[in-house]
Amino acid sequence: MLVILMDDQILAPERVCQSCLLANGSGQPRWHGGKLGCGQAIRQAQEQPEQYECLMGFLVAHIE
Repeated sequence: MLVILMDDQILAPERVCQSCLLANGSGQPRWHGGKLGCGQAIRQAQEQPEQYECLMGFLVAHIE
């Protein structure tokens, strides 16, 4: 599951990505083959979930 991290909040992608021109037809981040297609990976500590920075500047985390 993908989530958007903002300061002290965790948001569902549909609340943020819906208005993004890079989102897919369903208003979701472009997730292909286990990678975020509309952002780039961020280095994180070993115990943290995968994190990405989208092109709009939001932090996106992949939580299983």
